[in-house]
Amino acid sequence: MKISVVEIVSAMLLGVCLSQAQSTRPGSTFAPRPGTKPLLLEKNEGEQRIWRDPPPGGFILKVSPKNNGSQHLVMGTEEMSPGDEIPRHKHLGQDEIVFLQTGTLHARLGDQERDLHAGGMAFIPAYTWVSFKNTSAEPASIVFIFSEPGFENHLRCVSVLANEKTAPTTPEEQKRCDHEGHVVYQDLKDSSEK
Repeated sequence: MKISVVEIVSAMLLGVCLSQAQSTRPGSTFAPRPGTKPLLLEKNEGEQRIWRDPPPGGFILKVSPKNNGSQHLVMGTEEMSPGDEIPRHKHLGQDEIVFLQTGTLHARLGDQERDLHAGGMAFIPAYTWVSFKNTSAEPASIVFIFSEPGFENHLRCVSVLANEKTAPTTPEEQKRCDHEGHVVYQDLKDSSEK
């Protein structure tokens, strides 16, 4: 049985809606929060961004407070070329789900380590070390979803809009970006302790 990304995202959104509905008092009126708007986006639609270090490569932010007013979820997609990696890091407050649409990634999550293939996923609780690397000869396509906003601030800080010129981040900028995005990277942590 093959489960599509749309089915997974729909199930997650349904879970968030149900949990919010259960926490609301009976008799209250349900209405979208002011400024929150529904979205229908195709694969290449959304806020397209390019990494500053090292270009090329990029990602698309699709759902966030800035994109559609979402106060509960952040979602994006990324194409990882062979050899690309997401360095070892942990999020300070947000759970994350990474769903692998295509390709193969080597994942390190807490004390677990293994390859994930198309259709595989990782649930990353807040404060858990994680890294991914495309060790295959084919591109890997991922969908990332955060349980609450925050990390998208880091993503915007270390990238530029697709039509802008990139410039490398300085170590001071990187620390500011990490702080704004509620994230700690192991390499930066290790180097600051030396």
